Amino acid sequence: MTAKRTVRAGAIQIAPDLDTPTGTVDRILAAIAEAAGKGVQFAVFPETFVPWYPYFSFVRPPVLSGAEHIQLYDNAVVVPGPVTDAVAQAAKRYGMVVVLGVNERDHGSLYNTQLVFDANGALLLKRRKITPTFHERMIWGQGDGAGLKVVETAVGRVGALACWEHYNPLARYALMAQHEEIHAAQFPGSLVGQVFADQIEVTIRHHALESGCFVVNATGWLTEEQIAKISPEEGLRKGLRGGCMTAIVSPEGNHLVPPLTSGEGILVADLDLALITKRKRMMDSVGHYARPELLSLVLNDAPARPMHGFHPNRLAPIPKDQSDETADAAAQGASNGDADRAADQRVAVLRGPAR
Repeated sequence: MTAKRTVRAGAIQIAPDLDTPTGTVDRILAAIAEAAGKGVQFAVFPETFVPWYPYFSFVRPPVLSGAEHIQLYDNAVVVPGPVTDAVAQAAKRYGMVVVLGVNERDHGSLYNTQLVFDANGALLLKRRKITPTFHERMIWGQGDGAGLKVVETAVGRVGALACWEHYNPLARYALMAQHEEIHAAQFPGSLVGQVFADQIEVTIRHHALESGCFVVNATGWLTEEQIAKISPEEGLRKGLRGGCMTAIVSPEGNHLVPPLTSGEGILVADLDLALITKRKRMMDSVGHYARPELLSLVLNDAPARPMHGFHPNRLAPIPKDQSDETADAAAQGASNGDADRAADQRVAVLRGPAR
């Protein structure tokens, strides 16, 4: 009989520090310590929480947002670096798996990046949001398929997606096909209004049902003072309220605890991993309920690179000391060889069974 496995999860909804470069990290470390005091083994923080989500890009036109964009560059996270070292040490100290969203700086570009730290402090996954949404495209570059991975952690198989990546069924299926047990979802929060909170809830509950996994979702929170600082216009401030849906959902699509939709706090719930089998017994989207001979996913999981090396041995050039006649003969031989292979293939087709 399978041994019972239970994981205590924490979904953390707190406000960033918009004033100091390291203030948000200090808040993260304090929250990890607080969650550890509650017995949390797996903790999720909001999307691009360090140093903060670029709320300015949602309410200010690009021509007026240059200073805020540069400030985001100045305070962004280099991976690895001091921020990842601090979080890794906290994860190791408390034996906690931590999922953190950061604005990652890679030379001249910023990325919406999700980091998964194991309970021993190891950074198991660094993945970038594959397509920034709407206003975010002015801020972040695109990620690639190399980050669409499920990693084996101290609490089980963990996958992660950010915000509207959950609207991409193929991205979700890539993680489902790798048999994720716990899914970390991250959204900015304090954005758009109640309609955004409603959409988040529908999306994460559907993924839990379809994947047959637990979903731990964290959204951010802004205080009224922070909202006023981001936008001096009351009409625009309306777009910076609501939209919070920090929640923990079972494989059966149920909230394990009431969701947190305003204010700060840490949701805590115990994940009984036996519920995964209970759900998949009825519907396993990548197993007995799949039809891969009809429908399947092709994933390019190679990292995107701006430059590729040249390897001469791939071309197998003819040595320089050979004559032109030898080269011509070699080329002719290769051509004949291709023709022979093509003929063999034709014969194979002709000799195939009658239809």
